[in-house]
Amino acid sequence: MRISAKGEYAIKAMLDLALHYGAGLIPIQDIAGRQAIPQRYLEQVLLLLKGAGFLQSKRGSAGGYHLIRPPDEITVGSVLRAMEGSLERGDARPRGARRGASDHSSDLQDLWGEISAAVSGVVDRISFADLCRRVEQRRSAARPMYHI
Repeated sequence: MRISAKGEYAIKAMLDLALHYGAGLIPIQDIAGRQAIPQRYLEQVLLLLKGAGFLQSKRGSAGGYHLIRPPDEITVGSVLRAMEGSLERGDARPRGARRGASDHSSDLQDLWGEISAAVSGVVDRISFADLCRRVEQRRSAARPMYHI
């Protein structure tokens, strides 16, 4: 499975919004800065996410974006599909493998299907709330514990 920059940026932006869920509108420049995403490109990604029904926005100086639904109701898989299309199209095949090729790659068709199904199973199981918990665990593990 190959994830484009658009898909990666969508996941990063959604995670940022999930980490700030309930904090009101998040300005695009804040997301871009925290996630190291070019703001012009992020604007396009956020518009696609809004069109896919994940976000609401407000324009203006007090504007920004926020999630429409709670992070536990949005899976990584649903966002990837909105950005990349179907994850079930054999993306797990190696670069040189083509359907119907005479080099025995068709003998491995079932394998590529199993790999795609496994990837879908993982991304459909992980919600943005799960990712937020992972981030918080890493952050708390990285904080030194000082006793005064």
